[in-house]
Amino acid sequence: MNRQKLCIMDETLREGMQHRGMVFSTDQALAILNFQERLGINICQAGYPPAHESEQEKLKCLVARATEQGFSIRVAAMGRACPGDAEILIKTCTRDFHLHAHVAKANWLNTMDQAFTGLAPTVEIIRSSCPAAQISFAFLDIGRTDPGFLYRAARYLIEELSLEILSLPDTSGIMGPNQVHDVLAPIVKLADNSATRISVHCHNDLGMASANTVMGVVAGATVVEASVFGLGERNGLADLYTTARVLKDQGYAMTMNLDDVDTFRAYYEYIDSLCREQTGEPLLTYNTPFFGAGVRTHVAGTHGGAGFGLGGEERIHLNVLCGQRLVGQYLDQEGIPHDRALLATLTQEIKRESALLHRSLERNEIAALAAALKKRD
Repeated sequence: MNRQKLCIMDETLREGMQHRGMVFSTDQALAILNFQERLGINICQAGYPPAHESEQEKLKCLVARATEQGFSIRVAAMGRACPGDAEILIKTCTRDFHLHAHVAKANWLNTMDQAFTGLAPTVEIIRSSCPAAQISFAFLDIGRTDPGFLYRAARYLIEELSLEILSLPDTSGIMGPNQVHDVLAPIVKLADNSATRISVHCHNDLGMASANTVMGVVAGATVVEASVFGLGERNGLADLYTTARVLKDQGYAMTMNLDDVDTFRAYYEYIDSLCREQTGEPLLTYNTPFFGAGVRTHVAGTHGGAGFGLGGEERIHLNVLCGQRLVGQYLDQEGIPHDRALLATLTQEIKRESALLHRSLERNEIAALAAALKKRD
């Protein structure tokens, strides 16, 4: 298993602009960049300058901020693999160029220079204008591409063009984790003795983006593309925090500081506030993985006290499913006077009352049951 330190590419800015048509202002983009720098993220995929002059100016501001402040994070711009887009990206002063192209089925039998028309000249333009450039190329769409052509294309992109990053996106979001692994593994092996890193970029149309991304890393990819809340086109892509958390727990190294949960939460809350403002819809909800209140909510008590999520007090609801340990935890948390010797009996009283009312009990009701039981005793 490849244990090379992972490079984390945060695509919240670029992909976020495809979430229900959100548009980040320059000030908002700078705030997002600041969060990413504080968290130790490696690459900010910041935008799509060929789309409009405003995107070009935004990229210039982000690159300038990173340069002036001596940021470690690299600010990347995306464009099509054609000379015209390359010229636009160069003018933003970025050193990270993320190119993309799709090869139609009709071209799978062509030679590589015919299949990837314009790519080699585009790479040459970038290399000659910016010797320190890091070029990433996204070859769309691995879930719908013949594996034989994909392998031949990867050999060309790695051995002939010597790209720094080869991104292999499941653009349609139709793959399962085993399929992502099986497609990436031979290409990772092909790149083993080269300077090219393999990147995984998975869409979430079938809800598999984070799992697919993890499996891509297990296959050997060392660049992870993700975003806050998994923001992106259609159903989005892999979620930044939870995907990286799973990978770190499996022993993969990264510079991103997952222990700085307070900054991560502030980052997620900031993106949530922008989405609420522009679309009227929340991103941070009760059931949001890790950051939502649901991870600290317990009813049966099977996992109560585990401390998962952000820490702090767990939210306990006592109903017919509760157990003694959870009842005791709730009583202590709420400061309700009780006799420990009567805890088993009190638990049964809570269960009985909940069954009669067909709901969880309120604090005053639990306190009254504890007081009545203590008085009877």
